[in-house]
Amino acid sequence: MNIRSAINLIITGVSLSGNSSKLNAKSSIEEFLILKAFSVQFNNTPPPLIKEVLWQPPIFNWVKCNSDGASLGNPGPSSCGGLFRNSSAEFLGAFAYNLGISNSLSAELNGAMYAVELAHHFGWKNLWLETDSMLVVNAFKSSKTIPWHLKNRWDNCLLLISSMNFFVSHIYREGNTCADKFANLGLSILTLNWWCNVPPHISDDFVRNRLGLPFYRFG
Repeated sequence: MNIRSAINLIITGVSLSGNSSKLNAKSSIEEFLILKAFSVQFNNTPPPLIKEVLWQPPIFNWVKCNSDGASLGNPGPSSCGGLFRNSSAEFLGAFAYNLGISNSLSAELNGAMYAVELAHHFGWKNLWLETDSMLVVNAFKSSKTIPWHLKNRWDNCLLLISSMNFFVSHIYREGNTCADKFANLGLSILTLNWWCNVPPHISDDFVRNRLGLPFYRFG
């Protein structure tokens, strides 16, 4: 077999296998030229889906708390945080707590438990809890995922919400940026902190939420 026949055989084989593939090529001129040389159809990468993520205030006479957890490792240094707002999207207060060495699930659950405990402490009987963790949302439906060392406290929280009007929901992390920043702030403090005013480094996201401006999720 001469070289030209060998080249044609290779091109035919690559073309046959390449055109039967459903994989997408990268959007580059180099890949386009290579595939064209082997007579392989160019499958474009589909554009990313873009979702608008909007934070919504609660209805009149309700308080909404967005909570989050932060963990630098699993386990690793961990903390939780959250903030409370009313139906006018006004700031009612915020918390952050350093949990020491823990994991991401415990951090998320602690954020939710502090939200319930603080709402009970301030006498907020209509509480909407929002989190970017589906594990937390599902934990309120079934306690099977609760670690043993948090079980008693979790049961106490369930007892507290039995005397409240309580609702829990999920939001993408892009809409939970204020709570995320409070949770990360907890990594740099020593104990439980409470804020009566919006800290400067949270204000941009807080105002964005209050004005009803969206964040965007790419995926």
